[in-house]
Amino acid sequence: VQLVESGGGLVQAGGSLRLSCAASGRTFSSYVVGWFRQAPGKEREFIAAINWDSGRIYVADSGKGRFAISRDNAKNTVYLQMNSLKPEDTAVYYCATHLSIGDYVGSTKAVYHYWGQGTQVTVSS
Repeated sequence: VQLVESGGGLVQAGGSLRLSCAASGRTFSSYVVGWFRQAPGKEREFIAAINWDSGRIYVADSGKGRFAISRDNAKNTVYLQMNSLKPEDTAVYYCATHLSIGDYVGSTKAVYHYWGQGTQVTVSS
């Protein structure tokens, strides 16, 4: 599965961005799609994930209230809507997938097998 992220960029604090994750070569059916981010010198951090088939969503506590994950079946695309952005949200954002097992949604990077190349998000103060 090839994943392509888009939608990153430079935004002022308090602004919003919507990231997109599209798959080439197949649909997201039978997969969980997750979003992670990695700031310089820090570990890759889980943000949110969605089970494509069941629609179950899991959002990390750090993202609740500001970040939302959604999907567009027709476009075979998963989105990460980010609101009220802060300078500490600056990072490279990655989407990733793992095979779904029932309603399970993974929240650790170890369970994700396919990764996109990442898209840079920079929030200025």
